[in-house]
Amino acid sequence: MRDQIRTSPFFREALLIDGAWTPADSGATLPVHDPATGEEIGTSPHAGGPETTRAIEAAQRAFPAWAARTAADRAALLQALAADIRANADALAAMLTLEQGKPLAEAKGEIMIGAAYVQWFAEEARRVRGDVIPSPWADRKLFVTREPVGVVGAITPWNFPFSMLARKLGAALAAGCTVVAKPSEFTPYSGLAWGVLAERAGIPAGVVNLVTGDAPAIGKALTDHPDVRKITFTGSTRVGKLLSEQAAKGVKRVSMELGGNAPFLVFADADLDKAVEGAVAAKYRNSGQTCVCTNRFYVEASIHDAFAERLAARAKSLVVGSGFTEGALQGPLINEAALAKVEAHVADALEKGGRLLTGGRRHALGGTFYEPTVIAGGHAGMTVARDETFGPLAVLIPFDTEAEAVSAANATEYGLAAYVYTRDLARAFRVSGALKYGMVGVNDGVITTEVAPFGGVKESGMGREGSHYGLDDYLDMKYLSIGGL
Repeated sequence: MRDQIRTSPFFREALLIDGAWTPADSGATLPVHDPATGEEIGTSPHAGGPETTRAIEAAQRAFPAWAARTAADRAALLQALAADIRANADALAAMLTLEQGKPLAEAKGEIMIGAAYVQWFAEEARRVRGDVIPSPWADRKLFVTREPVGVVGAITPWNFPFSMLARKLGAALAAGCTVVAKPSEFTPYSGLAWGVLAERAGIPAGVVNLVTGDAPAIGKALTDHPDVRKITFTGSTRVGKLLSEQAAKGVKRVSMELGGNAPFLVFADADLDKAVEGAVAAKYRNSGQTCVCTNRFYVEASIHDAFAERLAARAKSLVVGSGFTEGALQGPLINEAALAKVEAHVADALEKGGRLLTGGRRHALGGTFYEPTVIAGGHAGMTVARDETFGPLAVLIPFDTEAEAVSAANATEYGLAAYVYTRDLARAFRVSGALKYGMVGVNDGVITTEVAPFGGVKESGMGREGSHYGLDDYLDMKYLSIGGL
C-alpha cells in the first residue's frame, strides 16, 4: 500500500509556493510514519520562516487578481475542485488512512465531506450580499459592501487533515482570499494533496500555497507578516492562545476552533439503544481523536448500570485494526504520546474508584492500538472530568437531577459540543438551552455537516466554519456614503 500511495498523482513531498513545488531551503525533512505499523511512509519538507514569508508574498501578489474575479468564476473553479475530489475519493482516502490511521471507510467519509464543504462554498460565493441603508439625508445614498479580507494563514491538525483544510480553503477561496496553509507534520500528505487538486482545478499559481515543517516558526511568520490579514487555526487551546496573542500585535482577524470537553447526557426517559449507538459514534469515531468527541458521560442514576452494560457490550464488539483491515472500526492512536495520555486517564479513573467494564489496556496488536474502554462509576474528581482524553475511553458519571447534570456539564472552561438523549421534548429544549456550548446534538451523536455552523464558545474558540456563516470571517464590511445627489 505504501508504494501504491507514493505513486499516486496526489502524493507530494514538497512545499507549494507560487505554483512551484520546492524543498525546504535547508533541504531538511521530517519523517512521516504509518501509525498502524510505525513504518516510515516518506518525508515532508522542514521549512520555517523564510519559506513561509515567500509563500505570503506570493499570496499577496495573487490576491488582487483573484479577488477581482467574479463570484461566478471562483464558484466554477471550486465546483471543478469538488468534482475532482469526489472522482478521486478512494485514492485520497487511502493516503489519509496510511498517514493518519483511521479506518478506510471513515477516511472516505472525511474526503467526501471535504468535497461537500468545497461544493457548499462554491454555491455560497454567489450569495455574498450587501445592503442599501435608508439614508437620513435627502442628498445621500448609503451602501454596505463586503470584500475579501486578503491573505489568510491557515493552520490545520492531524486528526482530520483533509476536511479541516476543506473548511478553511473553501470559504477563503469563495470569498476571494488567497491562502498560505500549514498542514500537520504528522499528516502532511492529505494537506499537500490540496495543492495538486487546486492545480488540476485551474486555480492560479499563488492563490493556494502550502508549507510544512517548524510549526512555531511558520506560525510566527504568519502572525507577524503585515500582509496576512486573517489567521484561522484548528488545534489545541494552548496553541490557539499563543497564535491569538501574536496575531493581536497586527490586529489581525482570527478564528479559532480549539479544545473540547464534550459532555453526553443520558436521561432515564431516553431510548437506551439509540443512546448507546449515539455514544459509540460520538466517542469511538477516529479512535476518540475528534474535537467534538464525547469526553464525559453523565447518566441518570436509575439507568446508569443498564446503560453501562449496553455500552460496554457495544464497545467490546468494535473491531480494532489497521485502517486497511476489512471490518475495522477503530484504528491506532496517532503516536505514543497520545497512547500515554489515554493510559494515564484510565489509571487515574481506576485509582479513584471507577469500575472497569471493558478494555483498559493496550491492544494485543501492539503499537499505538488501545482497546475501546468503558469505566462506570465515575465522578468529578477524576482527571477525565476536566481534561480531554482524545482517545477511546468512556467514563460514566451518574447523576440524580436535571439541574445537577447541566451544572456538571457546564463545569469546564470549554464549550465546543454537547450531546443530550431524552424523549421529553420540553427537557430537550430546556437542557439544550442551558448548556453553554456552541453546538448541541439532541438524540444525535454525529452533528457535523457543511450546511450548519461548526464552532464553540468559551475557551473552545471563536468564529464558525461551514454554513453561510462560514464566509463571514473571510469578508470585511465596508460602508459607502455617496453625497451630492
